Amino acid sequence: MGGKWGSTMKNMKDMKKTETPNRLDPSFLKKSLPDEPGVYLYKDHDGIVIYVGKAKNLKKRVLSYFRPRNDLPHKTALMMGKVSHLDFMLTSTEQEAFILERNLIKKHMPRYNIILRDDKQYPCLKLDLKEPYPRLHIVRKMKKDGSLYFGPFSSANSVRSTHRLIDRIFKLRKCSNRKFKIRTRPCLNFQMDRCLGPCANEIPVQEYGKIVKHIKLMLEGRDRELIRNLRDEMEHFASLLDFENAARIRDQIRDIERTVEKQHVVSQGMEDQDIVAVVQDGLFHQLVVLFVRGGRLLESRSFLFEDNGTPAEILEAFLKQYYPEKAFIPSTILLSESVPDQDSIAEWLSDLAGRKVDLHTPQRGSKARLVDMARTNAEKTLTGRLESEKQNLMILVKSTIGLKNTPVYIEGLDISNFQGALAVGAVVSFAGGEPNRKGYRNFRMKSVVGIDDYGMMAEMITRRVKQGNLPDIFLVDGGRGHLAAVKHGLEAQVITASGGIFPPHIPEVISIAKPDENRQETCDKIYVSGRKNPLNLRADHPVLLLMMRIRDEVHRRAIGYHRRLRRDSLTTSELNGIPGIGEKRKKILLQYFKDIKEIANASVNEMEQVPGFSLTLAENVYRFFHENP
Repeated sequence: MGGKWGSTMKNMKDMKKTETPNRLDPSFLKKSLPDEPGVYLYKDHDGIVIYVGKAKNLKKRVLSYFRPRNDLPHKTALMMGKVSHLDFMLTSTEQEAFILERNLIKKHMPRYNIILRDDKQYPCLKLDLKEPYPRLHIVRKMKKDGSLYFGPFSSANSVRSTHRLIDRIFKLRKCSNRKFKIRTRPCLNFQMDRCLGPCANEIPVQEYGKIVKHIKLMLEGRDRELIRNLRDEMEHFASLLDFENAARIRDQIRDIERTVEKQHVVSQGMEDQDIVAVVQDGLFHQLVVLFVRGGRLLESRSFLFEDNGTPAEILEAFLKQYYPEKAFIPSTILLSESVPDQDSIAEWLSDLAGRKVDLHTPQRGSKARLVDMARTNAEKTLTGRLESEKQNLMILVKSTIGLKNTPVYIEGLDISNFQGALAVGAVVSFAGGEPNRKGYRNFRMKSVVGIDDYGMMAEMITRRVKQGNLPDIFLVDGGRGHLAAVKHGLEAQVITASGGIFPPHIPEVISIAKPDENRQETCDKIYVSGRKNPLNLRADHPVLLLMMRIRDEVHRRAIGYHRRLRRDSLTTSELNGIPGIGEKRKKILLQYFKDIKEIANASVNEMEQVPGFSLTLAENVYRFFHENP
């Protein structure tokens, strides 16, 4: 594969120092990038590759990134904020660009590429047709060595059960190539009627080859053709009065028919298909592949991606990274979403397979029902995985903090004020590690005057306890003092509510504090009641990340509520002195003009258009702002 590297830096030395352009300036890129297929690499300030992409036209593709940030997807905008250098490599064809892109992604593992992380080597069945007496054995990796591979199977149990079934029906040789070459007498498997004994020349090569063809038909899902062939052989032996072989084939037909009955027929056609569907829940994308061979659903596999890309981007990355690794690519791949460059990818996969491969996104009919089946499988798989992850996270919270029971509900507490004025508190609720919007609450401080964070925390927890339905854990934004204030207020209120009896269960109280730079601390720390020193968890610890997320969410809500009250307060005071304008008309004005500035700049005619406003009211508002600037 021929190619030529290029860079936006390549002509810098030839330019005058006073006219050195920005190497990522669109006008410069428009001149330096070619209108040819190739691969481009974005690098950060340290020269690390953070994204690899391919393009049919490098100039058009790269320039599409240099739009206003608001017009770019969020992930792309973040990436472009880190890009400081661009390299590219030209290729002869778009298919070569696919291959180069894939190899560079595997080499650099860029941060902003969607990576198929599948460490599992799923088992397959292998038949080496170059051998005169091939054996069927289980392997973990497909190779393009001329052998026939069947699979991959989703589990070792499924591949072993299939292997045992074929061994029982067709009795291929079991011994390895090394033992097969030196063996002079039949092995024990032959004595037990579990092998045809090719090691002792008990069966001719041609006869053995027929059996291999039968196995191939069975593994390819072509059961009807296989049964038809076996019936022809059975009738042939019966016509020769060879009833022993006729009975043997009759038993094979029965075993195959029993196996076929258990398989789910999903397509009336005989073509081989893969059905690929992806569903999304936040950052998580669950992708499921259903393998249909000869019209029968044989296996399925699932892949989980954690990325803020779109389902179409996930599918595109999967097609590029999954199928080049496979020895077998089906003639039809059905997709739940149309992907960018779908026709080009289909052409590339056709070259890899040596025959035409269709990528299709069906909208109706039997193929659309297959895609719906794959999508339903993906939804159920993702739901199960997320529930399992939530449960595991809560179990980790229990063990890390030292709780008796696994928590479910955690509520975060925070306060916000401006020099003691308009003090407010906020509560956010998380269930199983995810936001529970029904449990969000706001409080305006009533009893505390001035700057008194501890007093405000005590007031808020007192009022929160009175509302009932307490969580398993209260998380406070602050240090030991904030924790103590909430703990004391919580216990006092709970004991009062229970008639002076200390109840068996009171929510745990913990707090999270920022690192102390004077002590050269680098991570947030968690304080737990009854523990002298804080929990110093590593920066990427799941429990710390969850508590930071809750803390940030309640802080955002408290700040937002405080700002809204300040804005409403300022707005109200601005309009208080206008004759004829009460609370109802204030709201109408603000809904119509959005803010005070628009009201102040409005003419009498514009003011008169406000619903319910007469000329007199309009003139009153106009005079107020223009006579009292």
